[in-house]
Amino acid sequence: MNKVMKEIISTLVYVLGVLAVTWLVITFVGQRTEVDGESMEPMLSNGDNLIVDKISYRFRDPQRYDIIVFPFKYKENTYYIKRIIGLPGETVQIDQLGNIYINGEILPENYGREIIRPDHIGLAAEPVTLGEDEYFVMGDNRNNSTDSRAEAVGNISREDIVGRAWVRIWPLADFGILKHQ
Repeated sequence: MNKVMKEIISTLVYVLGVLAVTWLVITFVGQRTEVDGESMEPMLSNGDNLIVDKISYRFRDPQRYDIIVFPFKYKENTYYIKRIIGLPGETVQIDQLGNIYINGEILPENYGREIIRPDHIGLAAEPVTLGEDEYFVMGDNRNNSTDSRAEAVGNISREDIVGRAWVRIWPLADFGILKHQ
């Protein structure tokens, strides 16, 4: 082989190696995602760019208040980002005053942007009992979020969770690890 051919092969092997490592990281470790909409305000805003940690949930179960990413089941390549409110086996309900109950106890949390209006209680007006691998999720902007209260989203299966929002990388002024709990 001549020197030029060796250089071409060497460069191709290097590029393929970089592509393979990139694919492995995006598939199994983390990926960038962009927030579209105001449903997670004030925590996350429209246009925020995040790194989603796809590896943590291979070693532990999702926890209450984790901010997760999952696919919207009715539109391909569309992902939602919401906060876990209800865990597997729990019963979630929201009363007419906007209080969230888990197994009959008021949920202690301060992530909601506002009190849930009666017309935004949705499916949670009646007790919602979660299955062994189901999670109830809500946006922090409670009156401007399509989440588990809506039939279009419903309960989220464990296998549908892509990962946990980990780091905000854009805008740079807000760069940092996200607070979940």
